[in-house]
Amino acid sequence: MKIDVRGEICPYPAKKTLEALERLPAGETLEVLTDHPPSLEMIRIIAGQRGFSMKVEEAGAGEWRITLSKMERVL
Repeated sequence: MKIDVRGEICPYPAKKTLEALERLPAGETLEVLTDHPPSLEMIRIIAGQRGFSMKVEEAGAGEWRITLSKMERVL
């Protein structure tokens, strides 16, 4: 699943990411495209609280692609 929150400022990128994570089918990843630097930390907090790993890549000048994946539990 992909969401594009470029042009939006806090709290909207984090809120839309949370809503997407709640709808994310099992085994899928969520890709978030943002250009708002503070949202990187807010999304990191949301991801950690819900058991998702987070990978951040630059997607252009002042833009980032965040990939969120459910972390597998090791027994």
